[in-house]
Amino acid sequence: MAVIERVTVTVFTTVIRSVVDGHGHRHPGPPREVREALLEITDSDGATGRCLGPPETLRESMINAHVRPVLTGQDALDRERLWHALARRQRGAHGHLTDRLLSVADQALWDLMGRKLGLPVWRLLGGARSAVPAYASTMCGDDIPGGLATPSDYADFCKDLVSRGYRGIKLHTWMPPMPHGVALDIKACAAVRDAVGWDVALMLDSNHWYSRTEALRLGRALDELGFAWYEEPMEEASVQSYKWLADQIATPVLGPETSWGKHMARAEWVAAGACDILRVGVVGSGGIIPAIKAVHTAESFGMGCEIHGNGSGALAVIGATLCGEWYERGLLHPHSDYDTPPPHLRSIVDPIDESGNVALPSGPGLGDDLDEDYVSTHTVATW
Repeated sequence: MAVIERVTVTVFTTVIRSVVDGHGHRHPGPPREVREALLEITDSDGATGRCLGPPETLRESMINAHVRPVLTGQDALDRERLWHALARRQRGAHGHLTDRLLSVADQALWDLMGRKLGLPVWRLLGGARSAVPAYASTMCGDDIPGGLATPSDYADFCKDLVSRGYRGIKLHTWMPPMPHGVALDIKACAAVRDAVGWDVALMLDSNHWYSRTEALRLGRALDELGFAWYEEPMEEASVQSYKWLADQIATPVLGPETSWGKHMARAEWVAAGACDILRVGVVGSGGIIPAIKAVHTAESFGMGCEIHGNGSGALAVIGATLCGEWYERGLLHPHSDYDTPPPHLRSIVDPIDESGNVALPSGPGLGDDLDEDYVSTHTVATW
């Protein structure tokens, strides 16, 4: 039996072309240097699993206190047992051992297994489909000339996205600190529907902080515009607010995205009738293992389950299951080039074809095409 011998984090510099505002929303920006981190888990056979993550997620103190003690000396193939062992340490870590750290460790273990067996992770998880339609997920509204500053900007950009092959588009409209409001959202949604016609699936991810009455007003406008789903208009900690909303509009309510509690919180949303389509993310909800559990919960109730966010982990879960309809490709913007990889990757994991589909990775593991030489020459710290 091969056992885990090394758990290593490498912090390196790379370049991105975006900025994040004070409320956490990403917008296009000039090239700038940032730090990224790589978690590597290596077993006694020499097999290594990798997953990228932010340095603040992969903090040295948390690796030393929790990840390394749980994983070292254990069989790397025991992913379910190791995930539970890490998750149970969260109670005593008082919030410092985050779901995002669990996710990076879990994904690295799945990558190790895939590389060891020579199979892509989506096949190890179930192998349900080899390609999936992608929807275009826009950046939030802004005040950039020629960007996403007006409803007509959204309409023009969405027409361009449809010409590229996308059959579904999700709008992220204006959010704090930008001026925002229900009336502006409705204008943007109506302009896009008018521009792309009724054969394109449209979704809305709105303000996050609207009141019940604001969310209801916007939801009823989406009913008239035939939107495919309505996402996070209110604080998700209030499950009853979402049940109240879902009971009064025809547009399917999608959620939760940011509600803490992994797959257990999502089971509570289903039980409460707070959503019509379930939502779970690999990165934000604790990894591949809890995401799969959430998908199976949705299946048990005859519901769809859409996976939040892009990347290899999301693709692995989508390729392994049939419960979700779309892959979220973005964030996209008229002034942003999504298809050129950052310098630490040789290629992107999710190229789109002319039919609007993304093929699942065919190589072993998660499928991220890491440039190891670049990482090595730009390393600034290891632990």
